[in-house]
Amino acid sequence: MRLAPTLLLALVPATLAVSQTATTAAKKPVAHHTATTTSTLPPNIPKVAGIAKPLYALRYIDITPGTGPLAEATVLGTSQADSKIMIYTVKYTGWLAKDGTKFDSSFDHPGAEAFPFPVGIHRVIPGWDTGFAGMHIGGKRRLFIPYQLAYGESGHPPTIPAKSDLIFDIELVKAEVAPPPTRQPEREPAPTPDSTAKPAPDPTKPSTDPATNDPAHATTPDTATRPTPNPQQR
Repeated sequence: MRLAPTLLLALVPATLAVSQTATTAAKKPVAHHTATTTSTLPPNIPKVAGIAKPLYALRYIDITPGTGPLAEATVLGTSQADSKIMIYTVKYTGWLAKDGTKFDSSFDHPGAEAFPFPVGIHRVIPGWDTGFAGMHIGGKRRLFIPYQLAYGESGHPPTIPAKSDLIFDIELVKAEVAPPPTRQPEREPAPTPDSTAKPAPDPTKPSTDPATNDPAHATTPDTATRPTPNPQQR
């Protein structure tokens, strides 16, 4: 529909007015507030002005909240007796965030078996050590893991290129305390050689024991080995 020339002319001043208003608003000085991240720090830490900027961050989306108990975290003490290592059993699928290439999945393993691992002791990538926090058993979550919390600058060739951000869909199947390590039986100390014990005789050398060289102590040969006398030689 074509507008009448008079209507077009009527719209021009209004348009200019809106444009001038936007320009004026844009030129209006904006007050900059210097934020500090040290307001809640202990008093002995020197104060600095500025806003803390995130270098990288682990992000997640809870797909399905689990209905089971909250998964406990690993607790590391000063000794094995004071520690509690948690074993998480999970199902997962991992993709490269750049192009969506699937590089691994528990569903592709033989029998589609879930994957158990000890959490919190650096047996998996850092994004997995911390990415299950707050999950309940049976829960499903999507993890967005930056390369700094995955395989780092070198990646994991040839499957995962250098500096690869990863995306995982995970399901927490089970969480249980790792059994205590089995104690190895203590070995008995090796017997100390007795200086008074006689060494075993060497069969290739003549015996120096007078008892073994005395004919009175010689063993009587078995009668079955004696030659049978010839009655014609009597």
